[in-house]
Amino acid sequence: MHSKSGRFDDAKPLRGQWIALLVLLSTSLISSAQSSDASSYQISGGFSWLSNTINGIPGARQPLLGWEASLATPAWRNLRFKIDYSGFLGHNLGSPQHPYFILAGGQYDYHLGKEKLFAEALFGDCALNQNWGPNKSPGSSASFASLLGGGVDTPVSRHLAMRFEGGYQYTNFTLYKSVANQQPLDSPGYPKNFARISAGLVWTPHPGTHSTGENGGNRVERQPVKSELVFEDLGTIGHFHLFTSSAVKAGLHAGGLEYDRNSWGQFLGARMDYVAEVLPVAVLTEPAASDYWGNPLSTKMENVAGLAITPIGLRMLWKDGKRVKPYAFAKGGMIGFAKKTLSPTATYENFTLQFSLGLQCRLNDRWDFRAGALYFHFSNAFIVPSNPGFDSMSYGAGLSYHLGKRKTNLGP
Repeated sequence: MHSKSGRFDDAKPLRGQWIALLVLLSTSLISSAQSSDASSYQISGGFSWLSNTINGIPGARQPLLGWEASLATPAWRNLRFKIDYSGFLGHNLGSPQHPYFILAGGQYDYHLGKEKLFAEALFGDCALNQNWGPNKSPGSSASFASLLGGGVDTPVSRHLAMRFEGGYQYTNFTLYKSVANQQPLDSPGYPKNFARISAGLVWTPHPGTHSTGENGGNRVERQPVKSELVFEDLGTIGHFHLFTSSAVKAGLHAGGLEYDRNSWGQFLGARMDYVAEVLPVAVLTEPAASDYWGNPLSTKMENVAGLAITPIGLRMLWKDGKRVKPYAFAKGGMIGFAKKTLSPTATYENFTLQFSLGLQCRLNDRWDFRAGALYFHFSNAFIVPSNPGFDSMSYGAGLSYHLGKRKTNLGP
């Protein structure tokens, strides 16, 4: 994952990071399929066209052809969570062009007669072969990417529709000075803005009708939704390097509030909860000086204040209502600091991933105590070429307050 010089191969952390995120999102999608929502998840795929190659400078521009596939959750107020994968193949200026994009975000649907219009905003990463520059010169092999666009679904049958979509796609790749010296070059004229057009099919396994809230003329009484507020604390106890370079040495301590809501019923015997989190107090302890790749240049440490917001998360809680409840959660969000962290050429903002296993124990009818082992990762996903990244093995502890009316099962 990292070289002898301490620089890590950016393609491998990208691949590993998105595999982990796909585990989180796929589990969320599976749990969404168990929902009683009248809407259904969507699976789509087809051919795709990208307006230029990654090294398509003026005078040498040509499109790339490929394919794309996506998976979207059931709609909530016409809004779906969506994962999109696309890959392209081609050559330009004597070099192969093999980018692939893994994006996630939101899709908003609007029905217009039999047609369905949608808009989407997706964000993620793009991976690329490193010899993409002119005459196979080296460049960065991972970059932040985004897609803003929309399209239309035209029904073919109750479960199948034709999809046409397009949008604006952004990447931020840069050339390197050489294979041995992977410092970025100023590369004017290299494209960062692309158009993407796709055409294919979308399958809706269980299309439903909108619920009116009534049954046989009588209004259905809604059951209260189980939800909790968790006052939490987490801190680094060691380093477990999974997606980043082992050269980066830092620690994180944070505290804040987590919200858990039973949104997807049960799956594999566990209560499936939506999770959101705000950590208004986050302190990173890092070397006072470091190089481009995050290697420490000083033994002196300094503290940097930050704030983390996590809008996407999933918790699985087993033995709900018992005294001792095992849990597992995964979360994704962003963290920002008062200065560029881990490297002076990195970023203020970073993307976060968290995974945890632990136990939640009942204290009384309203309060639980929870504790577990937590893996915490943040990196800038190659918004800029310098992306040292942070991996931490941490403790996670908190007090959970149950909202609403509480009915307790006093079983063991």
